[in-house]
Amino acid sequence: MIERRLQAFVTEALGRQAAVAIIGPRQVGKTTLALQIAQQKPSIYLDLESREDRAKLDEPETYLRHYQNHLVVLDEIHRAPELFQTLRGLIDEVRRQGNRNGRFLILGSASVDLLRQSGESLAGRIEHVDLGPLNLLEVGGDVSTITRLWLRGGFPDSYLAKNDADSLRLRRSFVRTYLERDVREFGPRIPAETLERLWTMLAHNQSCLLNSSNLASGLQITAPTVNSYIGLLVDLLLVRRLPPVHANTGKRLIKSPKVYVRDSGLVHALLGIRDYNALCGHPVVGASWESFVLENLLAAAPEETTASFYRTAAGAEIDLVLDLPYGAGRWAIEIKRSLAGKAEKGFHLACEDLQPQRRILVHSGPDNFPGAHGIEAMSLPSLMASLAAL
Repeated sequence: MIERRLQAFVTEALGRQAAVAIIGPRQVGKTTLALQIAQQKPSIYLDLESREDRAKLDEPETYLRHYQNHLVVLDEIHRAPELFQTLRGLIDEVRRQGNRNGRFLILGSASVDLLRQSGESLAGRIEHVDLGPLNLLEVGGDVSTITRLWLRGGFPDSYLAKNDADSLRLRRSFVRTYLERDVREFGPRIPAETLERLWTMLAHNQSCLLNSSNLASGLQITAPTVNSYIGLLVDLLLVRRLPPVHANTGKRLIKSPKVYVRDSGLVHALLGIRDYNALCGHPVVGASWESFVLENLLAAAPEETTASFYRTAAGAEIDLVLDLPYGAGRWAIEIKRSLAGKAEKGFHLACEDLQPQRRILVHSGPDNFPGAHGIEAMSLPSLMASLAAL
């Protein structure tokens, strides 16, 4: 099994705060990571999807006080949101006795629910760590590995499956589980068939500007309903809305966000793409590669990074704009699936508008080399390493 890069980071966070929350989609490896951390100290693990473990918390203060010298791992915390108030009291109690950190490790499968609950009850007492699917810094960056990760996506079971057919079956099962069970837990009563069609439409329109009216027409629902459904998929960490740059350039800017399914393997499962050969012949191949690169870059970038894109009505465009911390400034990134690639005219025009500190063309080849007009051509692993080093 691949060891997740965040293990040391979570351990450090437990040294700073009384509670740490690991947030990520289901089956992304949160429990495995938490159990690896729990092996380092006295700990107890409670799966709140288990009726038996929930029963142990019928009197939560009494039970948790018994393990006050242990790290308590609470998995699927959304099953018992009433626990947050109890956790707050226990954390304050031990702080008065000596400010003990590393008390609770909380796992959740949806960002908005967990953040809202913990924000109301554990403000100043909790640190959040996002755990996404596997990325190239975790699995390696050679050509075959990049291809495998792009095709299968980063959910560990899918990536590590013995063959592409088994990987596809796992991803289809994952989609079905979300539609039939998890969506009902986190959101309103949404017809599974409608949400699956929307999810598939987003995959077909991967990395395109959001047009809620067109999607609504195809689904025979209203545009506000489409937006609420997409919002739920965003909260479940399955879809990303990439906002446009807010800049006063004097140009007519595109104001709609881009929207895409975050995991490339789920894109391919939703579209029935079975293997690399089928992917290369599919119309979504370019957009799939763009979103794959984008998600990997965001996984490598510092936590304080702001991501957006830039597009004008006249055709100036930057695929990804990163506003980075630590004095690194603004990086403009063009994404190409070719082995080297050449920046388009629209990229040059957009860079003249924004004047970024770095202009980078990321391609699918292994080499780094200088290009014209101050552009740096870089491989995806090299650019990820540069971001991770900030």
